[in-house]
Amino acid sequence: MDLTETDVLIIGKVDWKGRPATKNKHGGMHAAMFVLATFAFENMANLGLAVNFVTYFNGVMHYDIDEAANHVTNFLGTCYILSIVMACLADAYIGRFRTVLIAACVECVGIALLTLQAHYPKLKPPQCNIFLPTSNCEKVNKGNAVLLFFAIYLLAVGNGGVKAALPSHGADQFEQKDIKEARHTPTFFNCLLLGVVVGGSVSLTCFVWVQVNKGFDRGFGLSFIAMFLGVIIFVFGLPWYRIHVVQGSSAITEIVQVYVAAIRNRKLPLPDDPSDLHEIPMECEATLHQEFLPHRNVYRWLDKAAIQSGNTDQSPSPWKLCRVTQVENAKILLAMVPVFLCSIIMTLCLAQLQTFSIQQGATMDIKIANSFSIPPASLPIIPVIFLLIAIPIYDKILVPWIRKFTGIPTGITYLQRVGVGLILSALSMAIAGIVEVKRKNVAKHHNMLDATPVLQPLPISVFWLSFQYFVYGIADMFTYVGLLEFFYSQAPQSIKSISSCFLWSSMAFGFYLSSITVKIVNRATTGVTKTGGWLSGNNLNRNHLEKFYWLLAILSLINFIVYLFVATKYKYRPQSHDVEDE
Repeated sequence: MDLTETDVLIIGKVDWKGRPATKNKHGGMHAAMFVLATFAFENMANLGLAVNFVTYFNGVMHYDIDEAANHVTNFLGTCYILSIVMACLADAYIGRFRTVLIAACVECVGIALLTLQAHYPKLKPPQCNIFLPTSNCEKVNKGNAVLLFFAIYLLAVGNGGVKAALPSHGADQFEQKDIKEARHTPTFFNCLLLGVVVGGSVSLTCFVWVQVNKGFDRGFGLSFIAMFLGVIIFVFGLPWYRIHVVQGSSAITEIVQVYVAAIRNRKLPLPDDPSDLHEIPMECEATLHQEFLPHRNVYRWLDKAAIQSGNTDQSPSPWKLCRVTQVENAKILLAMVPVFLCSIIMTLCLAQLQTFSIQQGATMDIKIANSFSIPPASLPIIPVIFLLIAIPIYDKILVPWIRKFTGIPTGITYLQRVGVGLILSALSMAIAGIVEVKRKNVAKHHNMLDATPVLQPLPISVFWLSFQYFVYGIADMFTYVGLLEFFYSQAPQSIKSISSCFLWSSMAFGFYLSSITVKIVNRATTGVTKTGGWLSGNNLNRNHLEKFYWLLAILSLINFIVYLFVATKYKYRPQSHDVEDE
């Protein structure tokens, strides 16, 4: 490759042919645009599936509402938890670009199988209205059930891989040591959410409408087309990408080595001078492309992993002696764990908006005009439309204006942004409880407690549910983008993909926690309702969903108080030029 005088090599990045990447030819916002477009099409394919899966499991596969909700949250949780595994593979062995490409193709196969099952009657149960008290609907079983869960968990594998590596691959297009390029990183993450919003707006309107009115097979087919287009666009950007060089070792393994070595050396005294701890000399040839972090006087018990024994002739085991930088990386991840834990409850709230709130909408009046109705699963389009307007305003107007007062490039710190979202999520659950009370009062007043959903809608507009979606949409803009920026900025260079998965794994635990919470609440309230718990059965009018929402609002408020304590104690990593200590 011929280099001109203006070409600047990017250390640790190569182009698609394995040659050193240059600043003038590779990366930057023009390369990131392919990543953003891919993320938009991936979310276009998946968001419509996620919000309407509960209807598909309930109305087509004939699971009860609580069973359908748990299957959906388990699927969503698996999507996010697999992102951790895929991130480890991306950082250590496969590479971020290849991980995205392979995962996206797997995702295409999963959606294709779902489309085939939804199309052919032999692959699903006979049609039956599960909401009729006299109906005896056959639940999906045997080989068809295997096909259903094989398809959705194949989809989960692909979705987890894309979520694990695509945001980090996009952020790799900006050199963090270059102040001018680093300023574009927050804009990239805001645009990443904007891509979710743009793709989601199409999915929540067109795709969901087709699923409800023309059939799930056609709706799933549109998702397959969107995912396939995403793969094509991603590949098309290959000549312009800065591709992260695979290190060939697992970053997670290196973190685990620190804890093992600290335990093995627990009886050794800590040296008074931190410079006595083990580190590779910076001038050593072996340090090429290595990251160095200064020692910090926090979590000192982990420093024992870097205590050098008296015998220096033999090469020590990495499970007995670690570098100071390796120890500092472990400290950084350990410090992020409390923030990670505080973000789980917010996803617990999100799970209800993607399951029970959709079923609430099925009992309400969904007509916009005499000739047009909005599917309940399309309700999340309300915060999506707001975000389409709010994100550019926030990024281009509010952030520069706030920056003048705070001096922080991102306007407010990452943790402040997360905190705003957490308190708003508690408010959204409180509003959801109030709206559910009003919905049930309408059912009682019109003697429609046993009305059949969809066929006998209550005389109350489905747009009453828009309040809880709207408030949560604002919370989403603050918290999830703030967390993504926070985890990426704080993590060491070698584990950027894994750092992004802190967000996805917190969402995974939130969805799993939702399934567990629903089961616990039903068991604890078995004698309260005739159906066997607050959330059991298929008749929401006789259940106590409003109490469940208020329970989540209280848990969210408690979680926010804990988060305030965690955020005020957190110290940002050293040598981070884009934020100051909280």
